[in-house]
Amino acid sequence: MRLMSPEYVRPYVKAQKNDDRDAEAIAEAATRPTMRFVELKSEQQLDMQTLHRVRDQLVGERTSLMNQIRSLLLERGFVVPQGRARLAARLMELLEGEEPVLGPRINRLVAHMRERWCKLDERITDLDVEFADQARADERTRRPLTIPGIGALNATALVAAIGDARTFGRGRDLAAWLGLVPRQATTGGKPAFWASPSAAVDTCAQS
Repeated sequence: MRLMSPEYVRPYVKAQKNDDRDAEAIAEAATRPTMRFVELKSEQQLDMQTLHRVRDQLVGERTSLMNQIRSLLLERGFVVPQGRARLAARLMELLEGEEPVLGPRINRLVAHMRERWCKLDERITDLDVEFADQARADERTRRPLTIPGIGALNATALVAAIGDARTFGRGRDLAAWLGLVPRQATTGGKPAFWASPSAAVDTCAQS
């Protein structure tokens, strides 16, 4: 099995798009000597990417829950500064005081929401520990860990997405695949303005 990026097949589609012309375009593109094929991911890579997606979903769910708690408290006159630690400390003051200041029903509701928050924290922490163990066990992920600013999450996600880095001819190709450098855009044999070196510096500076 060989995989191709859809953007490389699109130029070979003739006239209006349909299943027959798509199959013809794929067959034509596959015979081109300069065609670039996508490296197949191993089962381990797919598993690691799935774990990262699950973690992203859990983090998003936790953020949504925290924002809901903040808005609920704000409606009742309790302004909580940004930060998980400050919100957790404020909830402890409101829920564990001698007398409930939110009302019995809302007090139980917020307590239940905080319990959900704690369970999400536990699940995210378990995944973080798994990522850290995997990063230490795999030689490919130990290398990115030596780069300042790269942790277990980024290292495992990078290795899971790239796999065999030899599929890239040079480091610039990998950087372009990651979106760290502008794509090539030329007209009349000359690079477009936004693809010029000065524009590339401005783009990187803004990012």
